[in-house]
Amino acid sequence: MSRENSSAGSFVRLKRLGLSAGCRRKFLAGAALVLTCATSANYSWFPSAKEPGYRFTKSWGSTGSAQGEFLQPIGIAIDDNQLFVSDAGNNRIQVFDLDGNFLREFGRKGDGAGELGRPMHLAARAGKLYVAEYLNDRVQVLSFDGQALSAFGASGVGPGQFDAPGGVALDAAGNVYVADFYNQRVQVFDPEGRFLRQHGTTGEKGIRAGRFNYPTDTAVLPTGELVVADAYNDRIQVFATDGTFLRKWGGPFALNISGHWPGWFRTATGVDAAPDGSVFVADFYNHRIQKFTGDGEFLVAVGTHGTARGQFERPTDMTVDNTGNLYVVDFGNDRIQKFRPQR
Repeated sequence: MSRENSSAGSFVRLKRLGLSAGCRRKFLAGAALVLTCATSANYSWFPSAKEPGYRFTKSWGSTGSAQGEFLQPIGIAIDDNQLFVSDAGNNRIQVFDLDGNFLREFGRKGDGAGELGRPMHLAARAGKLYVAEYLNDRVQVLSFDGQALSAFGASGVGPGQFDAPGGVALDAAGNVYVADFYNQRVQVFDPEGRFLRQHGTTGEKGIRAGRFNYPTDTAVLPTGELVVADAYNDRIQVFATDGTFLRKWGGPFALNISGHWPGWFRTATGVDAAPDGSVFVADFYNHRIQKFTGDGEFLVAVGTHGTARGQFERPTDMTVDNTGNLYVVDFGNDRIQKFRPQR
């Protein structure tokens, strides 16, 4: 049936309902608008992959406390061809080369210098490892061989204090961005650990732009924009260098609507910004990693649920090396998995 005949048929059926010509025209115009919006939403809310994806390369690790084993690994960072993994349940950091060979470990349970209280997400640069400590309410700075260099933070709700910090990131100037989990905010510090400002309202959850529902991780784009894993709002939020809210994504209007479709989340636990400006997100309960442009356009998803190679059980974090290889913290399977991009 032609478009003209279809429209005419609809108009006749409406006429039989006793509607006036003006009402019929308004009704059809409204129906056309709804159809247009639904079609648009189909493309924006259910996008298809734009990239070839990633192929599994190898994995390492098993459950335990020996070298190369893990108990609930959380975060990962890369620098100088080394991978640093926060082995949270073992209260230590383990270091590997890019092929998964164990190099060294450091840290033990405690709240003293060099000791760790459930290390979470990490940031590494220029010989310094920044560790968000969930139980010690601080960020500790360690050398790459585990020597304590400095620390900042204390338990509380005031500026510079934390309640279970989860994520940490650095910008080009060395400023530090910390996801302050239970305080529902992201705090910003200078390179010496002095408080500068915060995003979000302390202790108050919300779904409006700039508000958080248990933020878990942070990353900084090459442009300097701040990316936040707003975990229990099932979305990503992005802020300008001056703290101004810019954009958000994750499901319809990024309003805390979870789902398993591409571009949707079921608890976004980790975020990483690649050198090319793409954004990787650990989609915890969807058991996958999703990749986006810096503007939030969905590119590809990696992984499915399971214990086999290339599958995940609640991934928490990821990072990429200079050649584009992807390293994923497979939290529930107590292992690290490596993938290479398909060309």
